[in-house]
Amino acid sequence: MSGGSIFIGKVFGISIKLHYSWFIVFVLVAWSLAASYFPTEYPGWELSLSIIAAIITSLLFFGSVLAHELMHSVVARSAGIPIQDITLFIFGGVSQMAEEPKKPEDEFRMAIAGPLTSLVLGIIFLSIRFFLKGLPEVVTAIAFWLGWINIFLAGFNLVPGFPLDGGRVLRSLLWWRSHDLKSATKMASTIGRGVGHLFIFAGIWLIFQGNWFNGLWLAFIGWFLENAAAGSYRQLALQEMLKGHKVTEAMTTDCPVVPPELTIEQLVHGNILTLGRRCFPVVQHNGIVGLVTIHDIKSVPRDQWISKTVREAMTPFSKLKTVSPDADLSTVMQIMAEENINQVLVIKDNNIVGMVARDNLIAFINLRGELGV
Repeated sequence: MSGGSIFIGKVFGISIKLHYSWFIVFVLVAWSLAASYFPTEYPGWELSLSIIAAIITSLLFFGSVLAHELMHSVVARSAGIPIQDITLFIFGGVSQMAEEPKKPEDEFRMAIAGPLTSLVLGIIFLSIRFFLKGLPEVVTAIAFWLGWINIFLAGFNLVPGFPLDGGRVLRSLLWWRSHDLKSATKMASTIGRGVGHLFIFAGIWLIFQGNWFNGLWLAFIGWFLENAAAGSYRQLALQEMLKGHKVTEAMTTDCPVVPPELTIEQLVHGNILTLGRRCFPVVQHNGIVGLVTIHDIKSVPRDQWISKTVREAMTPFSKLKTVSPDADLSTVMQIMAEENINQVLVIKDNNIVGMVARDNLIAFINLRGELGV
């Protein structure tokens, strides 16, 4: 488990993860179906049948969401865009791309693939409900709900609010027309924030009308969309600011190293508290073997600091993300965001020549922003 997500397997070589928030919405969907929808629409069912149908329907619904995201990923891969993983969470799913599309037509195909998949699934499920005769009522009931929810999912994702699929479709069209990804992203993000505000206001209105559950949910979606739209443009703007600048411009070169035999207690009191550093390369026989950070140390129980060594707590070198001194700073920021790490080692000829920490990037960006360069 990492970053609040649980790895459950791979499909087409793509890692599939469940965020902890997925369990919350799964329970809510299943509970809503079992306690309200099925008993209302099919009053002759026993409670046990409603519960079983609700669980099966919820699983198939999230299977539909996964199919939606997988199609994004398949099309992205066909365009040469690496996909690291897919995470299902409270608002559906997200495909983690290693890089942005290079051409507007690639983004258009990738963005439209998901809603089209949901639309096709909706049609298939509704066809089961209306055209296949002699099926048990529980099967047709599940198919009917899944049919309409997939069509709704397709329509909702086509709302022109970046970073929803519709917002990405809009950005691809703006990008194609202007040939400027940054300005297209800014326009799509502005529209996305506007859509988010509309959802928030609509949610508040529903709350005052007494429909507090749907109102609260709609306002929550609006808040998420507004923040995601603003964050997407901010990330691109920062990447554009860093693009063309080398790692050597922001890295620190005075990296205190520690031996792997050092105990955690010695590391804390002899290095971290005295030097004020949060991470240390671990070196043995002039070769780097890993990196130990405050995060690693916090994972070791306090009463074991005196006996546990740095080697036992560190992240091995084979699992570290590294860059060369000539790498682009935008690449470093992308690595930090994707891997959820705070520092990247700079390696040349298998030797440590420096380190880029998150605060190095922040200081670099702030300084250039103040100077306007």
